[in-house]
Formats: sequence, C-alpha cells, structure tokens
Amino acid sequence: MISTDFLDALARFNLIVRKRVTSNFSGPRKSRAQGRGLIYKDYRQYSPGDDFRAVDWKVFARTDDLVIKNYEEEKNLIVHILVDSSHSMSFGKKFDYATMIGVGHAYLALKGNDKVQFATFGEDLDIYQSRRGISQVMSMIDYLNKVKPKGKTDLAGIARKYRKMIGSRAMVIIISDFLSSLDSIKEMLACFSQDEVSLVHILDEKEKNFFAEGDLRLSDSESHDRMRTFFSLKSRQEYTERLENHIAQVQHECLTRGVDFSSICTETPIFEAFYSVFTKR
Repeated sequence: MISTDFLDALARFNLIVRKRVTSNFSGPRKSRAQGRGLIYKDYRQYSPGDDFRAVDWKVFARTDDLVIKNYEEEKNLIVHILVDSSHSMSFGKKFDYATMIGVGHAYLALKGNDKVQFATFGEDLDIYQSRRGISQVMSMIDYLNKVKPKGKTDLAGIARKYRKMIGSRAMVIIISDFLSSLDSIKEMLACFSQDEVSLVHILDEKEKNFFAEGDLRLSDSESHDRMRTFFSLKSRQEYTERLENHIAQVQHECLTRGVDFSSICTETPIFEAFYSVFTKR
C-alpha cells in the first residue's frame, strides 16, 4: 500500500538530487527520424525533389557534388513504466516495493516535463490511462493500491504486445522479480532493442537469503504446483548459487545489450534504492 506520506518524501528526495537525477529524464532526446533538427547526423546525395535550400554549398564549392545534411530531430521520449503484477510479486513486500519504485520513476519523469505511460502486467497487460500533469501521480497511486497480484508472468509475450502499441522509440522501465527463464528474458530484451531500456530487479529478503531447513512443503505461487522436499544446508547453498547465477546471467544480457540493470532487495530503504538506480543511469 502506497501512502501520501511516500509522495511527500519523494518530493523532498527530488529536491535533494534534482540536478543529478531529473536531468536524465528531462530535455531533448535524439530521435532516429531524419529531419531539420539541430543535431547534425551525416551527408547524403541530393535527389530530385529534395529541398534545394538544404544543399551544403560549401561542399559543392570544393567538390562540385550536391549533398544534403541529414539531421536528427530532437524530441522528448515517452517514459513507459511496466510493473510486474503476477502472483510471484505478492511474496513478502515485493509488489508494494516495486510500485513505489514505479511511482518514483513516474514522478521524476513528470517533474522533468516528460510524458509517462504506466502499466502493470502478468499474463496480460493492464494499462493505466494517463492524465495530464503531475496530479496524475495521485490517481496512479490510487490505481496501484487496488491492484492485486495474480496469474503467471509472460515476459516475452507482454513485451511483444507492448512494443506494438508504443510505436516510436521510447524509454522503457521494467520492474519485476524476473523469476522467468533466461530465454524469455532475452526475447523480452530483443523486443525493446531500439529503445532506452532499464530493468529493476526486485527480490524479497526471504528469497535472497533462504534460511529454512528440514522437511518442507513448497508451493509455486504462479503455477500452484506443490512438492515435498528435505532442505539441507547443501540445498540452501545450491539454491543461493542458482539464484545468484540467474541474476548474473540477466545482468550479463543487459550489459551486452546496453541495458541498465539494478538488483534491489526489499530490505533496502526505498530512497537508498532510488538513489542507487537513478545515479547509476
């Protein structure tokens, strides 16, 4: 549950790190669309029908070639924030923590005069209908407080569906526990290969440091499959190794694709997590 006290604290946090953080969201961003912008890109040969005023006459004077400067248009990216609301996020404090990270991103982007689109996802997408201005943050909090995590996670399917909806190049922030197969995560990243992407990985303290031992009955929160097992010290070590290896593989995929990756435990104070995520970016 997100309270209005969180929003007040977020406003104070914004004042503390405004120059270092909001500058990452606000202001002009490069578009791959060609046009008469301010950022020079390259030259191309003049073709009949091109605007004659765009010819670079200095190059013509030296080479007798008619060439035109290509420019990159400057425009703000839309910030798309996707929060995992599958049933696995109901474990411990993960979903509340993830929504606060999401609202924090939205607040700072809106303070930087960027447009924000917010959505939750599990097996399907649930898109919050954005309103204009910073006032939409309050309605966003109200919307998220009513969301109950449920269903399975389909990262690849959601990414394919969402990418078709957003059209132009965008900034995409995905907040999840990413407890999915590496292949599904790779496919998700491939769908957003043309975008500025940031993954925020959330784990609960009890998932990261699993202390249970002995005869256990375990239940998968998404598939509801159950199993009985004996959990020894060796089992705990194997679990920790597999979890750390999965996180390392996801981080490696992000690194090779130029994607920001942050892994956060819910025991980390929320504004310490914010600072870590934003200053890294």
